[in-house]
Amino acid sequence: MRRNFCFMLKSFLGDVDYASRLIKSFNKYNRDNIHMYIVLPTEDIMEFKKISEYKNISLLDENKFRANLVYDHSIRNVRPGYINQAIIKLAFWESELCDNYFCIDSDSEFIKDFFLKDFMSNDNTPFSVLVEDKELQVDKVYYETYWKGRESSLNKIKELMNFSDPRILTCHNNTTFNYNVLKSFKQNFLDKKSLTYKDIITISGYEFSWYNFWLQKSKIIPIEIKEPFFKVFHI
Repeated sequence: MRRNFCFMLKSFLGDVDYASRLIKSFNKYNRDNIHMYIVLPTEDIMEFKKISEYKNISLLDENKFRANLVYDHSIRNVRPGYINQAIIKLAFWESELCDNYFCIDSDSEFIKDFFLKDFMSNDNTPFSVLVEDKELQVDKVYYETYWKGRESSLNKIKELMNFSDPRILTCHNNTTFNYNVLKSFKQNFLDKKSLTYKDIITISGYEFSWYNFWLQKSKIIPIEIKEPFFKVFHI
């Protein structure tokens, strides 16, 4: 059954305790019985079976996306597992399971009731988390340690897309990806430039910004901006 909205978690055995905490909070506060798909390496699925016993949870083998993944080398000293989780977030639309999916991380936790209306502006349009992070840029330690490199990497994405905007509107994680935006991204950007998901993660490892900048450039769907859903601790 193809859903209009769902959550998508890419996890692995090393994060099973975090994922268990997330799923417990997910089911506790999930007032509209929204579904979640957990994408896992084949060898880790059995260890996650106890989590899948909760309602509204399905486990998926990451081999479904094997054609897009890397297994035998790192990129910029980043291990294949981390690269693959970024690729799967961008490629999940190809599973045809959901029209809008919220990418969530294992170390996230829900602390209050949530509803479908929190994530969807209307039946067809998700809310998009787009912020400039001004409060982080003025933090001297963050600016020197993270921001300058991140800004340079994000500008590479914009340049390759020929997307001109003086703002850098994007997010760190935890936002909704739309099927039609990603289909357009694949057909009208990746395919036309003969790029793969692995190629673009090699260029810039910010999967959410590849989506967000294409969303803003293409305007395939209306852009309904919302502040981040989760508090991110930058440590």
